[in-house]
Amino acid sequence: MLGALLKETELQKNYLENEVVETIYFGGGTPSLLQIEDLRLQIEKIRQTFNVSDKAEITFEANPDDITEEKLVGWKEIGINRLSIGVQSFFEEDLLWMNRAHNAQQAIENLQLAIKQFDNITIDLIYGHPLLTNEKWKQNVEKVVALNIPHISCYALTVEPKTPLSKMIREKKKEDIKQEKQAEQFLLLMGWLENAGYEHYEISNFAKPGFRSRHNSSYWQGKKYLGLGPSAHSFNGESRQWNISNNNNYIESLEKNTNAFEKEILTESQKVNEYIMTSLRTMEGLNLDKVGEAASNELRASSKKFIESGKLTLKENKLILTREGKLFADGIAADLFVDAV
Repeated sequence: MLGALLKETELQKNYLENEVVETIYFGGGTPSLLQIEDLRLQIEKIRQTFNVSDKAEITFEANPDDITEEKLVGWKEIGINRLSIGVQSFFEEDLLWMNRAHNAQQAIENLQLAIKQFDNITIDLIYGHPLLTNEKWKQNVEKVVALNIPHISCYALTVEPKTPLSKMIREKKKEDIKQEKQAEQFLLLMGWLENAGYEHYEISNFAKPGFRSRHNSSYWQGKKYLGLGPSAHSFNGESRQWNISNNNNYIESLEKNTNAFEKEILTESQKVNEYIMTSLRTMEGLNLDKVGEAASNELRASSKKFIESGKLTLKENKLILTREGKLFADGIAADLFVDAV
């Protein structure tokens, strides 16, 4: 797999057209299982192949149970400067319910280890599941604030089809998700973190000033990106492509010096709709000056009902979700999609 990743890195050397690479993100799997030397090899290959900024943000996803002091020192030494840790909850029963590999004690202890080595840390928390009372949710959030973690990503639990959780809910072995509860806990979350000095800069993301995720922000701003590895997606402003998901087929393809991916050329309306979907999730909002006159006029008309109902505001030619509007972000974005540009 590592050999295939290095080969794909080489084959894709012209994809970004020598643009400066400002962020690198190791994730979408469990990169913390890799040896330090394997990671060093990949980072060195990326630096040799692309025009990487000396001040690049290099984020690394890690599960709490994979973190050790030795690994933390090694990650820092090879150039990783931001950690994303999948804590999910500080309560044992919640982690068991979600089938997480780590326990509550590991979450706390290894997070404290990470804080000693890294200033820039983000953690994931999950809300809206049946075991999570509002009081437990508050304690989870207060724990993060007390640890002075500068970035928090919070997600409502979603039940994906064909998963063990979906099967257990269907068989009445576990309680189903209640959307009203998720909405209530999201509203509580916004208030707590705002009071604690965090910016709610994107629907699921909260940061202390200066600690926004530069990598994720580039997605929401429509910048180009290159994804390496099975299932990885890439976007160059005109088209998007995605690698095959099968590991063996991915490796076999690259052993033959070819990339196996599917590709889609985006229409002008698709580009505008992607901008609508991503920009509306941010605190800066959807800038009508960026979509062209026809789309801007269409958006002004279609957004009126949401402005009148208090879910959107129009300020300085930007459509911005209100606190209530954030509860309906995806639905509002879909309703605003333009037909043609």
